[in-house]
Amino acid sequence: MSAPAAIRTRPARSTAPPSPATARRRRADRTYYLMLVPAVLLFTVFISLTGLVGMFYSLTNYAGFGDWKFIGLRNYTSMLGDPRILESYGFTIWFAVVTTVVVNAVALLLAIGLNGRIKWKTGLRGIYFIPMVISGIVIAYVFNYLFSTAAPALATQLGWTAGQSSILANENWAWVAVVIVTAWQATPSALIIYLAGLMAIPKEVYEAAELDGAGGWRRFRSITFPLLIGYVVINTILGFKGFLNAYDIIVGLTNGGPGTATMSVAMTIFSGFDGGEYAFQMANAVVFFVFTVAVSLLQLLFVRNREVNL
Repeated sequence: MSAPAAIRTRPARSTAPPSPATARRRRADRTYYLMLVPAVLLFTVFISLTGLVGMFYSLTNYAGFGDWKFIGLRNYTSMLGDPRILESYGFTIWFAVVTTVVVNAVALLLAIGLNGRIKWKTGLRGIYFIPMVISGIVIAYVFNYLFSTAAPALATQLGWTAGQSSILANENWAWVAVVIVTAWQATPSALIIYLAGLMAIPKEVYEAAELDGAGGWRRFRSITFPLLIGYVVINTILGFKGFLNAYDIIVGLTNGGPGTATMSVAMTIFSGFDGGEYAFQMANAVVFFVFTVAVSLLQLLFVRNREVNL
């Protein structure tokens, strides 16, 4: 008769009460889910479900009221031949690119200046941050008056004939006014990020460069900008995505005019909701959403390939 197999016994389950650290961890987990679940439910109800409903209506001929019927992808194919849609995408992309470049260039220069050894540095920082806390529509109406009334009146007093007409009435140059006003409001947020990056650079690096005889431009090119590249990337990503959604400043400044010269994609979508083009502009919104997501993914891929630490 063979020897009996070894008997495997399970370890006895501990009946000791949980330690204080374990109890605190469990309480933290409950608190975490208590705060997370309502936020997820609200996001699902008000964002995800409404987005799915909008995608469904983009496949219909719904005008925003009355009856509707399913028409498939007809709204999407019609967009390709609509000059209003194509022009709005062209203007929005061009505006976002130019404004991103202007905002980052101005913010970086201001950050370098405000980080230097200058008097009243703290007060100047506070002044430069004021545009960030003012409503975009208020800023747009103020600059509308300046471009439409104050600037032409000043040009008349100076005898400058070319400046006597408002730039907002010129379909070739109205976009410049939109870029100026948008950059004026958006620069402080980029400035904060650049100031944080500059203050994170050790002063010993600059002192060593000065001892080696490096001038201001050489220090910027070899030290400041390379160490700020991560901040440049994050400002570019945030700025470009934000400028693609331009709406309030354009509404208060030009209202998409003259004609449709400064009509952004967001303005085109919202104006169509009130004009009986609900389903058609909902299809436009879906395409714009896909385009924005694609741009975001490309930016993240660029960051990952360059191994930028943010």
